Amino acid sequence: MSTLDGTSSPRAITDRPNDDLVRQRRRVYIASAIGSTIEYYDFLIYATAASLVFAPVFFAGSSPAVALIASFGTLAVGYLARPLGGIIFGHFGDRFGRKSSLIWTLSIMGVATVSIGLLPTPDKIGVLAPILLVVLRLIQGIAVGGEWGGAVLMAVEHANTKSRGFYGSATQMGASAGLLLSFAAFAALGGLSEDQFLSWGWRLPFLVTVVLVGIGMYIRVGVRESPVLLAEKKERNEEEPRRAPLFALLRERRGRVLLGIGVYAGPFMAYAVATSLLVTYAHKDFGIPRQTLLNAMMIGTAGMLLTVPLFAWLSDRYGRRPVYVTAALLTAIHAFAMFPLVTSGSFPLILLSYVISMTVLNAAANGPVPALLAELFPTASRYTGVSLCYQFAGMIGGGLGPLLAATFIAPGGPGSIAVSVMISALCIVAALSVSALGETRTVDLRTA
Repeated sequence: MSTLDGTSSPRAITDRPNDDLVRQRRRVYIASAIGSTIEYYDFLIYATAASLVFAPVFFAGSSPAVALIASFGTLAVGYLARPLGGIIFGHFGDRFGRKSSLIWTLSIMGVATVSIGLLPTPDKIGVLAPILLVVLRLIQGIAVGGEWGGAVLMAVEHANTKSRGFYGSATQMGASAGLLLSFAAFAALGGLSEDQFLSWGWRLPFLVTVVLVGIGMYIRVGVRESPVLLAEKKERNEEEPRRAPLFALLRERRGRVLLGIGVYAGPFMAYAVATSLLVTYAHKDFGIPRQTLLNAMMIGTAGMLLTVPLFAWLSDRYGRRPVYVTAALLTAIHAFAMFPLVTSGSFPLILLSYVISMTVLNAAANGPVPALLAELFPTASRYTGVSLCYQFAGMIGGGLGPLLAATFIAPGGPGSIAVSVMISALCIVAALSVSALGETRTVDLRTA
């Protein structure tokens, strides 16, 4: 049974695998992973630059504490814009197709990232420099906000019921690979002097995006549209009035949207603090070499390339809920250990912290979450639904989290213990949210 574009229907995907179907699934998995790698590399090099560069380059006239908060404020703007990107591209992805939205998000992200690499500093254009930095970060946030949901659904909606977790993890693999590439890009500049790094070296990771986007676009154009969406369009009565996906969700699935946001805000915050603010804190306040911290993070992130699909597979076999709840609760505990371990100055302890937090705990949450969120919503509003949940969680965990943490560790603040309490509380909320949603791995996406 085939749809109008020659792809197999959802039932055929589940019941009648063939060589063409296997090739298409493989192509979709690779496209989702590579596309997400490029998008998240672009988005995450900003986080690394915010922790290492932007305070002295764009906010040099302020005190170190104020400059750091301002730098992480621009980082937060990108996360605050992600839900808007999810709503915009979710709407078009639900109405007109996942594939076209993904091509647009990749193009927009590439233009914004290269522009940051070319941005003049305040000594050249004055206050316009930090203003343009914020605008470009806003555009980055909109692009990556629209990317994640579409890439997840292209993989999940091509998969059969028993392997949705594994296929959905392609996007998280891409995010991990993008994070690894962003660390590697800055680690490769470790031989530069401080002056060289701050004057021109930091721009290179942004400018190399031109090549990466070209590769991603070539791969993404060759992927077929989601067969589940095509089947839904074929069966739909076009004469019936349709609500916009956002309004339909808020009317019919409001509770699931709120619980879906609660699912990932805590683990997202733990990851965001560990990979951005904690780097600056350990480097500036404890004198730990930047390269030491980046090396530990690179090793922890490299491990995720193996453990993300492993935990996703475990969620296919044993259920989303047991894997995810365990990860969230253990992350709540580790939140109190990561600051003492990383600021100890001992590389083995720093490495241990990043292996625990990233290779194990972040991977255990990252692996199942794409399929888990996709299984909560109907096809006609699924892109919008998963985007809302994930991007609002990102806004809370990745945007507000490091910004609040920067104020906590500033002189006169409550210190790092307050950061740990904040992360731990949201991880407990994550465990409770998944428990309230119940097990979802056997849900039929056609009737969700």
